[in-house]
Parts: sequence; C-alpha cells; structure tokens
Amino acid sequence: MLPTTLANPRSQGNGALSPRDAARHTAGAKRYKYLRRLFHFRQMDFEFALWQMLYLFTSPQRVYRNFHYRKQTKDQWARDDPAFLVLLSVWLCVSTVGFGFVLDMGFFETIKLLLWVVFIDCVGVGLLIATLMWFISNKYLVKQQNRDYDVEWGYAFDVHLNAFYPLLVILHFIQLFFINYVIVSDSVIGYFVGNTLWLIAIGYYIYVTFLGYSALPFLKNTAVLLYPFALLIMLYLISLACGWNFTKMLCSFYKYRVK
Repeated sequence: MLPTTLANPRSQGNGALSPRDAARHTAGAKRYKYLRRLFHFRQMDFEFALWQMLYLFTSPQRVYRNFHYRKQTKDQWARDDPAFLVLLSVWLCVSTVGFGFVLDMGFFETIKLLLWVVFIDCVGVGLLIATLMWFISNKYLVKQQNRDYDVEWGYAFDVHLNAFYPLLVILHFIQLFFINYVIVSDSVIGYFVGNTLWLIAIGYYIYVTFLGYSALPFLKNTAVLLYPFALLIMLYLISLACGWNFTKMLCSFYKYRVK
C-alpha cells in the first residue's frame, strides 16, 4: 500500500518523529522550500515539467503516477518543484498577448488583460477552487478507516493547475486561430465551433480533476467529481439551441474589463 500523509505524522517504528524531522514535514516547511526554489531556476526541472504538460493532454494518468512516486520518495503528494508553475505562467503571458492581438487591443489594454488572466482567472479562481476541493475531499471523501489521513492543500492546488493547463491551451491558444474568421461570426457554425471548444476544455478540466483525487488511495466515491459532466453537456446543448456564443461573450467581457 502506498504511504499517505498523516495528520499527526508518526515514524515507521514506535514513537513520534524527532522534532527536526517533524518540522521538515509541516505544511509551512514544505511551502517555504517550494517558494525558495522559485528564485533558483537552475534547480528546476523544466524538462520534466514539459513532459507533464505533454502527458496532461495525451495520458494524464501517467502524470498522477508520478505523484505516487513523489509520495513514496519525498513523503508529500504536492509538487516540490515550481518549474510547472513557471512554465504555466509563461504560457499565460504568451497566450494572453495573442488574445490581445486577436481582439485588437492596445499595449496597456493587453497588460490589463494579462494581469486579469493571471491574478483572477488562474491564481484567484485557483485558490478558491483548491480550497473548496481541499475542504470537500477532507470532509466527505476520506474513507472512514483512514480518518487520520488528509489531502494536502498544495496537492489540491496542483490538481487545479494540472486541469487548468489543457483548458488554457484550448481556449487561449487553439481558439485564437478561429475567433475572428469563424467563432465570432453570427452563423451557426460560429457558435458551434466556439461552444464545442468550451465543452472540450471544461471537460478536460473535470476529467483531470477527477483523476487527481481518484489517485489518492485513502479517498472514496471520487466518481462524484464526474457528475458535473451531465450539467456541462446539458448547458452545451441548451447553448446550441439558443444560439449562445460563449467565446463572443468572453471577448466582450475581456474588452469591458480592460477599458
């Protein structure tokens, strides 16, 4: 059985961890180590982070198998290397600049859009979702016999970042090539293509999130995290029937926010 995070860590033998070892396993110590590495680019494994980004599209299960390996070797589920976050930030900057170009925004408007996307869409919403999922998983999904185990908040945030990356690429990169010539038109094909991309992107987010929590052996009933698929498909069909164009609405919202 894979090791898991104990709310009150104990050693493999009899008795508690030494004060030094216990201090190294606290959430604050792990967070400090993670943030400190943000300023040491040479210590980051960007090649492995790129591997993760590739497999989040093709085989996300392999990415979470690596999280199992990290738990076995470093006694934590969450990433201890910020390389993935750094590369995701680069993706955000590049794709947002492309979005500003496609929407014919000026320099300062693009900067405003970039700040909104980074600090609101990614970080702000991510903190809310990660905290909500951390609370729900620890409150309702932990198996009764494993009440001494808990989901790390850092892992919940990593799951959000993993799920957010495919959504970002689909909606902020792939979609750019179709916005002006296909999607924002008033034709049926316009909102069909745009809304289908939204369906795929949010579907990826739900699925990758489900994989993240189902990978934890001490959680139960993680299949409930797939239930939003039904609501997503229903909303997609309603949008096609009513002629709603989600991408057109997003573009209008972005233009309003940067005024």
